[in-house]
Amino acid sequence: MRLLRIGRATSVAHCLAAAMLLGLVVASWLVAADSSVTPAFTPRQCDPTVVVGHDTCTKCHESELKQWMQTPHYRTFDVLHRTPEAKEIAEKMGLRSIKRNDTCVTCHYTRQEHGTRVRVVAGVSCESCHGGAKDWLQLHADYGGPNITRQMESPAHRHQRRMSSMAAGMNNPSNVYLLARQCLSCHTVPDERLVNVGGHKAGTDQFELVAWSQGSVRHNFVRSNGAVNAASDQPRLRVMYVVGAMADLEASLHAVAKATELSIFGRASAARAARAKRRLWEVQRRIDHPLVSQALDAVAELELTLGNESAVLAAADSIGQAGYQFAEVDGNTLSAIDELLPSPSDYK
Repeated sequence: MRLLRIGRATSVAHCLAAAMLLGLVVASWLVAADSSVTPAFTPRQCDPTVVVGHDTCTKCHESELKQWMQTPHYRTFDVLHRTPEAKEIAEKMGLRSIKRNDTCVTCHYTRQEHGTRVRVVAGVSCESCHGGAKDWLQLHADYGGPNITRQMESPAHRHQRRMSSMAAGMNNPSNVYLLARQCLSCHTVPDERLVNVGGHKAGTDQFELVAWSQGSVRHNFVRSNGAVNAASDQPRLRVMYVVGAMADLEASLHAVAKATELSIFGRASAARAARAKRRLWEVQRRIDHPLVSQALDAVAELELTLGNESAVLAAADSIGQAGYQFAEVDGNTLSAIDELLPSPSDYK
């Protein structure tokens, strides 16, 4: 069963209309790339056995913690399970508690192991996004010796510290494409039954990385030693906009690949892929970049059909490789896309 075909000349209206018929096209050819360069796309998981809890982060990141406590991510712990929508979804899914099952907890909460028990300790917390910290916390906090502060740390040691922390399980703090993936692993719901049976949305409506990362959830205090929640500069925002669209397309394709029936989940995922692709075309019209071309080529001549998982995932992998590399592009060269970026008044 065809989902959708997205050709190079497809209009926005046609893309969305076709998406409602559930269809998409995956690339007829892929740009060669070293797959070892880009970490594999995996659904977000936070292993309770390596979670130390957000209180542990307070010593060095007090300002970040205070900012987090003003966000919906933090409030989830106290309010989500009480909402009529959550109760209705749980009932349809046959769940007694949304705080006691993998389906809901994976995206909405943080769990920690206490003795022989695992319990929910927070909403979407530090370790939900940065990774359970038990194995990398000390590496992350070592600036080169017992008397060396972060301000005294050498560039070489900083690089080595980040590489060691990442090898021990910390989510990459530098490559913005990997950060975008982390957001989209939950803002694109990867669970067909949850959507088709439970009535959960297939993802966050109109999620866009710049708008959703630069508002209430922004916590850039490192450069000011905790004093100022610095906004990202325009060159970085440009890169974020492009890789956000690539990550959205990659995540949408992963969702489509999981579709097993012609229903809400597959249709919504295909429609989302169509929107992300159109955003990339608007970018490419302005900058004509080979990495954006690689991402677009991956969905230029191919159908998203039920049972076509391997081809859809191959296209997603090609997009992921392009996005990971684009995160290193100099944003100063991307001023042509400024009109596409959301304004601060649109930040969430």
